[in-house]
Amino acid sequence: MPLSDDAAFAAVLDRFVAIVGEHHALRAETDIKPFVAERRGLYPGLSRLVLRPGSVDEVSRILKLATETKTAIVPQGGNTGLVGGGVPDGSGRQIVLSLSRLNRIREVDPLSNTITVDAGVILQTLHDAAEKVERMFPLSLASQGSCEIGGNLSTNAGGTAVLAYGNARELCLGVEVVLPNGEVLDDLRKLKKDNTGYDLKNLFVGAEGTLGVITAAVLKLFPKPRGREVAIAGLDSPQAAFELFGRALDRAGAGLTAFELIGRRPIEFVLRHLPGSIAPLAGDWPWYVLMEISSGRSAEDARATIEEVLGEGLETGLVGDAVIAESLAQAGAFWKLREDISDSQKPEGSSIKHDISVPVASVPEFIERAAVAVASVSRDARVVCFGHMGDGNLHYNVSQPVGDDPASFLSLYRPMNKAVHDIVRDLNGSISAEHGIGQLKRDELAATAPVVGLDLMRRIKAAFDPAGIMNPGKVI
Repeated sequence: MPLSDDAAFAAVLDRFVAIVGEHHALRAETDIKPFVAERRGLYPGLSRLVLRPGSVDEVSRILKLATETKTAIVPQGGNTGLVGGGVPDGSGRQIVLSLSRLNRIREVDPLSNTITVDAGVILQTLHDAAEKVERMFPLSLASQGSCEIGGNLSTNAGGTAVLAYGNARELCLGVEVVLPNGEVLDDLRKLKKDNTGYDLKNLFVGAEGTLGVITAAVLKLFPKPRGREVAIAGLDSPQAAFELFGRALDRAGAGLTAFELIGRRPIEFVLRHLPGSIAPLAGDWPWYVLMEISSGRSAEDARATIEEVLGEGLETGLVGDAVIAESLAQAGAFWKLREDISDSQKPEGSSIKHDISVPVASVPEFIERAAVAVASVSRDARVVCFGHMGDGNLHYNVSQPVGDDPASFLSLYRPMNKAVHDIVRDLNGSISAEHGIGQLKRDELAATAPVVGLDLMRRIKAAFDPAGIMNPGKVI
C-alpha cells in the first residue's frame, strides 16, 4: 500500500510492532537516538521505529511486510560503521532493523575449525568462544568490543590480520540470509571446497544490507599460534618500510601476521591526548612499523625470526631503532598505540578521512604524491597516515590546520577526497579498502566505477530487491 499520509504510515508501523512485540520495538525518541547517529556525526538520521527481532522467522516476516508495504528497512549491527551505511536517512520513513538480539553461538566445531554464529554476536564474544577450544578467529578490529558479526560481513571488514588470514569475506564459509520477500536462504555449510554453481554468499558479504539481511554465518577458525612476537621499529621513510616488509615476508612467510605502518604525527597525537601512552622508542622517527610474527611451532621460533628480521634491518640501515615486546603487557601496549590513533585525532579538530588501498609496492609512491596533493588543497593541513601496509590499505586521514575553523576545513571534504582519490585511481587502487561505501562514497562510486560493473550491480540490486526496500540510498 502506498504510504501517502502519516495515518497510513502509523498503521503500517503498528503491523511491524506486532511481529516483534511492544517490548522489542522502540518508539520513544530517546530510545531511538543511539540507532540513528553514526560515529562521525556526518549523517544524522531520523526514524520512528527500531525493531529488535529475536528470531529468523521474525526477520522474515518483517521483510515480507516491508516488501508488501514498500517500507524501507535499514539493517544494523553494532552501529560502528564509518561511512553512514547503517543509519536511516532524515525522512523519518525508514525503519531500523537491529540484529543485536540474534546473538547465539550456534556451534563451535574445533575439528572442522569452524564456528556458526548469529549475526548479532559481538566480535569479542566470538573471540572468547574460540579461545575456549584453543582456537582463534583472526578478524581483529578496534571496535571488536561492540561491532557485530552481521555488520562485519555486510561491510567485508578487514582489520589488522588481513595480511595473513584475509578479510571477512575470506573468513566466511556460509551464510543464512533473509531475502527482501521474506524467503530464507540457508547456506550454512562448512565446506572448504564447493563448485556447485554461483557462490551466492559472496553477493551478500560486502553488500551493506542492500540485498538482504544476513542472520547467521559459518566462519573459519584457526589453531592458536604457539609463539607470537610483537615489535616496533623506527624508520626514515615508507620506502625503507616497504623494503623491511619484503625481508620480513621472505623470512616469516605466513607467520608474518601483521605489518602496520604509522607516521610520526599519529604517534604524537596518541602520546599527547591519551593518558598512560608511552613512546615506544627512545628517539623520534619519521615513520614506525608495528610488526607481529607468529609461529605454529614454538615461542622460540617466533622470537628467532623477528630477531633475524630486525637484526638484518639494523645492519642494512633500513631500521634506525627497534624494540621487541618483552611481555604480553608490553605487546598489548604497542598494539594500543595503534588502536588509539583514531580517538586521538578528535581533540585535534575536524579531519577528512580516506580508507584507500593501492598495490603494496605502490605505497611509498602514494604517500609521497598524496602529501603534495593535500598541500595543494590546504597548505597547512596535517597528514595523519597509518594502516595495514602489508595489504596496501592505508587510513590516510587529514587533520585541520592548527587553529583553523572545523566547519571551514570540512567544507574542503570533496576537493580533498578528489585530490587523494585521483592518485589512488592512477595507481589502480581502491577508494574503499575496508570501511565500505555507505552514503559517504556512494556518489563517487557512481561517478568513477566501470560502466559495465556499475550496471551489473544495479541489475543485481533490482533482481534481489525489486521493491527497493533494502537500505536505500546506500552503495548504489
